[in-house]
Amino acid sequence: MYTKVAGSLAALEKVLHRLLPGYCAFCLGAPEQGLSWCLPCYRALAWNVHGCRACGEPLGRARGLCRHCRDSPPAFDAACVPLVYEGAIRQLVQDFKFHASPRAGVLLTELFVSALDDRQAQALLPVPLHPARARERGFNQSQWLAEQIGSRLGLPVMKATRKADTPSQRALSRRARFANLADAFALPRALPARIAIIDDVVTTGATANALALAARKAGAREITIYALARTSLASP
Repeated sequence: MYTKVAGSLAALEKVLHRLLPGYCAFCLGAPEQGLSWCLPCYRALAWNVHGCRACGEPLGRARGLCRHCRDSPPAFDAACVPLVYEGAIRQLVQDFKFHASPRAGVLLTELFVSALDDRQAQALLPVPLHPARARERGFNQSQWLAEQIGSRLGLPVMKATRKADTPSQRALSRRARFANLADAFALPRALPARIAIIDDVVTTGATANALALAARKAGAREITIYALARTSLASP
């Protein structure tokens, strides 16, 4: 089922720019040449300007590390999460994640790559779904994002396995989220020294932390999180 959905999305991606030719994806005004948006709309997006340098949590005007990363340093080294999960970005992510919208997926990928300030990774590692969850959903947004980003950056996409079909993270506290994912992932093969874990949205960093622990066991030494958006301080 996943292969069928991914193939359909790839085909739809090819016609994306013919759906709204010559229009900004946000205001339908004139876009910048070769881009899907106009500069006023691009600048008005919820950019994560001052994020924690480790996990990307928005810090307002503060700089450096958030209190969580100061108290308990994560298993990954840094995060490149250019947007905040609110407004137009929240709607795009939901359209992409829950409705498999190719238009939203490609636009989010383009926005992410336009803001990417860390290009040191040697390979990409998407967050995997458990096989039972993959069959149920039919679409792994992290895998799709990794393939799109990988094709644009010329990077290979590695694969991890999810050993347990853990309960949903949505209703769990921060501490419970980390406990829920303890030893949840495994890597069937060795990894290069520098990798980037791919996810759509980072909330507490629990998923990325669990996958980073498994990645270190598989040989990774420098681990960055690549994600589209980070929940704000007011989010759960």
